Amino acid sequence: MMSSAERLTYMANQIARNLSAQGFQAAARTTADHISAFWAPQMRATLMSVPPAELEPIAAEAVRIMRCEQAGAHPPQMQATGQGSDAG
Repeated sequence: MMSSAERLTYMANQIARNLSAQGFQAAARTTADHISAFWAPQMRATLMSVPPAELEPIAAEAVRIMRCEQAGAHPPQMQATGQGSDAG
């Protein structure tokens, strides 16, 4: 049987994989937004205690984004790639 942390790691990784077609930074941002919006505070706290090495890269970046926001800092902005961007 999976522990709570293992289950939440699995769920975060699954969300990240499902969003990976958006590209790394967009998927990480969307994953962070999803977890922040729909997971209970205790679930988020448990996920943030998981070592980054246990998370898919997108999920690890999502956790980093959430930590920055929790600390009141803003994570670095994504660079415009020209794909669907009006920047330029």
